[in-house]
Amino acid sequence: MSVVAPRLAPIKPSPTLAVSAKAARLKAEGKDIIGLGAGEPDFDTPQFIKDAGIEAINKGMTKYTAGGGTPSLKKAIIAKFKRDNHLTYTEKQILVSCGGKQSCFNLCMAVLDKGDECIIPAPYWVSYPDMVLMANATPVFVSAGIDQGFKITPAQLEAAITPRTKMMFLNSPSNPSGAIYTLEDLKGLAAVLKKHPNIIIATDDMYEHILLDGSKFVNILDADPSLFDRTVVLNGVSKAYSMTGWRIGYCGGPEAIIQAMDNVQSHSTSNPCSISQYAAEAALNGDQNCIVPMVAAFKERGAFVAKGLNAIPGVTCMQPQGAFYVFPDCTGAIKRLHAAGKLSAPTDLALCDFLMAQDEAVAAVPGSAFGLEGYLRISFATSMQNLEKAIARMTKAMA
Repeated sequence: MSVVAPRLAPIKPSPTLAVSAKAARLKAEGKDIIGLGAGEPDFDTPQFIKDAGIEAINKGMTKYTAGGGTPSLKKAIIAKFKRDNHLTYTEKQILVSCGGKQSCFNLCMAVLDKGDECIIPAPYWVSYPDMVLMANATPVFVSAGIDQGFKITPAQLEAAITPRTKMMFLNSPSNPSGAIYTLEDLKGLAAVLKKHPNIIIATDDMYEHILLDGSKFVNILDADPSLFDRTVVLNGVSKAYSMTGWRIGYCGGPEAIIQAMDNVQSHSTSNPCSISQYAAEAALNGDQNCIVPMVAAFKERGAFVAKGLNAIPGVTCMQPQGAFYVFPDCTGAIKRLHAAGKLSAPTDLALCDFLMAQDEAVAAVPGSAFGLEGYLRISFATSMQNLEKAIARMTKAMA
């Protein structure tokens, strides 16, 4: 008899964390490797945010807080939603968690159960399906490749909905593709969802502020405000303020769902780190211009990486519109390299192993981990110097 619960059998470790860990281990062993797997800005947390954390420590704000977040941080989140998204919430409609990942997990645990289905557009963030499975529900994938800009259509969404559909995830700007759903795109999806009033909508807006194409951020509630009473807006401070290690995510949504999520959290982590909450409060209330230099750097890096990848035979890369990832279609290169005997199999995993095995190595994440075989997810949240080396190495290895 297995000591591990059977429900965890289909759950796999996060491939992004696994690639980053492997790259770090190889580097520590002396291998020349550039890691492009981590979804983590290489910028430091802005000083005024760090100062707020230090001040919280010095003032002794190191005790338990309310399980779902401090009242002052909730007020800052309410003000942020009002300022940036024109959404009005009460404190009972806000939950603060230990990162955006826990917010998503809490939501799945709070609303999904055996027999329920959750629609997940692919490519997707790697953790969505596993969270749905841990809630004993079934993920339903709707694929959109590079030919349709990595965005599902209203017809695809309609075709995926069944009487068992309980929830759907939307993520824009997207991890892993860097694609952005326009207002018109979202209006089309909203029109479908309006016909199915029992579907909960989870809009993951973590990359809201990292827009690289000059567009204005919009989510499903901009497209149709009438969906407000069944939409949970998920966000956090990790990406916009380079606060990944501080572990603060937050969300706003219908009170009944938020309170159920709070109950889940009360029996797992309890409150998020007290010090991090005060720092997050400073981030949300402070000068938002701290984001501007980082976004400008990502825009330059993204353009460089896309151009470099498109020059490699058999690789097609879409210009990133948001976030700090590209998701190149490498199917042509994979077929060619496999035919030449360089890959052990005609798969994106074999391509990643091949790139990591080079004397001058590059670590990337296979697209199959995000629901699309034949692609790679490449993070350009590293220095331009590293990116120049990485593109040169990939070009040489895949020539």
